[in-house]
Amino acid sequence: MKVIATNKKARYEYEIIKTYEAGIILNGNEIKSLRASRVNLIESFCKINYAQEVYILNMHIANFEKGNNFSKFLETRSRKLLLHKQEIKKIQASINMNGFSLIPTKVYLKGNLAKVEIAIAKGKKIYDKRQTIKERDMKREMDKIKKYR
Repeated sequence: MKVIATNKKARYEYEIIKTYEAGIILNGNEIKSLRASRVNLIESFCKINYAQEVYILNMHIANFEKGNNFSKFLETRSRKLLLHKQEIKKIQASINMNGFSLIPTKVYLKGNLAKVEIAIAKGKKIYDKRQTIKERDMKREMDKIKKYR
């Protein structure tokens, strides 16, 4: 498994509740750009439409440099994710009832297939974010102390 991109901001902004692995439908040049690690997940999010299909929105995949003019694509278009119907129903129920969000956390290659890890997450408050920073700094200090002993 080769990790292409991670959404580090998601771990800071949200509390991750549960993760799912989903396939993603891409065009030929999109997969070439993805293999070249030209993906950005920072502003992306997922939506479930009325037909019970999951789409990822605002995921930026750069145009492939060596492609011709006919193979150009819209870099932030919505892309369909592949999940089982039972998983989609569980996700929809938890999003509607508990007020959670559906965000992508990681894009990776599993064999020849492109996969996206999506997470059901709850937004953190400001004091939770401060606590996260505090814990991270304390962990760094502890690692630094262990390194010099």
